[in-house]
Amino acid sequence: MSQQKAESMHILQAVNLALDDALGMDPNVILLGEDVGDNEGGNVCGVTRGLSSKYGDSRVRSTPIAEQAIVGAAIGASLVGMRPVAEVMLMNFTAVAMDMIVNHAAKLRFMSGGQTHVPITIRTMTGAGFGTGGQHADYLEAWFAHTAGIKVVAPSSPADAYGLLLSCIFDDDPCIFIENLPTYWTPGKAPERGVRIPLGKANVVRQGEHVSVICYGRQVADAIAVAEKLAKEDVSVEIVDLRTISPLDTETVLASVAKTGRAVVVHEAVKNFGVGAEVSSRIHEALFNQLKAPVQRVGAPNSPVPFSKPLEMAYLVGQSQIESAIRDALR
Repeated sequence: MSQQKAESMHILQAVNLALDDALGMDPNVILLGEDVGDNEGGNVCGVTRGLSSKYGDSRVRSTPIAEQAIVGAAIGASLVGMRPVAEVMLMNFTAVAMDMIVNHAAKLRFMSGGQTHVPITIRTMTGAGFGTGGQHADYLEAWFAHTAGIKVVAPSSPADAYGLLLSCIFDDDPCIFIENLPTYWTPGKAPERGVRIPLGKANVVRQGEHVSVICYGRQVADAIAVAEKLAKEDVSVEIVDLRTISPLDTETVLASVAKTGRAVVVHEAVKNFGVGAEVSSRIHEALFNQLKAPVQRVGAPNSPVPFSKPLEMAYLVGQSQIESAIRDALR
């Protein structure tokens, strides 16, 4: 993949660039996962293409199809000074490695009294819309946000993908870095090389006065499109991109909602027991007397991602649902 200086790039290219720069910065950074090496195509979508040829198979290592072994090997390597980036090809497959992630990576720092850190980054891809069915496209961020000791990150743009991934790789605690397949080829502003974006800090991507939309990942672009449409009706929408789901930047969220008095929380994952419920609860607890309307939540139906294309499109959270929730908040 060409890495020439450009004003824009895709998220896929930005992730590749961040991995390239991290490998170049620190010899302790290693990549491992199914098909990450160039002999196997450099990832199913080409995200790691070119890296094993540049840094060698010992640092960019293709593994067997064994998610528990991939994450377990990454944890072991981290305990002896490495900074592994473990790829779990699809987020649904993290279920195979849940024991390693939740009972080992997340807890070793606590169980050692802070003497042992696990600086691993688990890159994983998901996202509905490609007909991949119920075992390949779920957004499962709430699983990991519920687990103490793990940072959960979901970028929405190439610049954020680059800067947040660098921060994850050089963080001393385990991070889950969620890449959304449908946004891989969406262009955006190119990142500034070497610049990290702090974890746990949200980004107000659009200022507004009437309602705050809190979202992350793929839904940020949809929220911006809806905000631009509603601006023609003199509805001013503020958009807060969480970027890091855990730790949650409650301060930025509350500051936005305190200003607008209304909030809509949006995510691709199922609505039931989702991140939106946590955000909504924090808003209601802190700002109940300042709210002009109840917080609205937008999420997917309580169902696996359908394989049927018409059902899948009906399942997906899109601009129409976001617009409807904003209008409900404004009543």
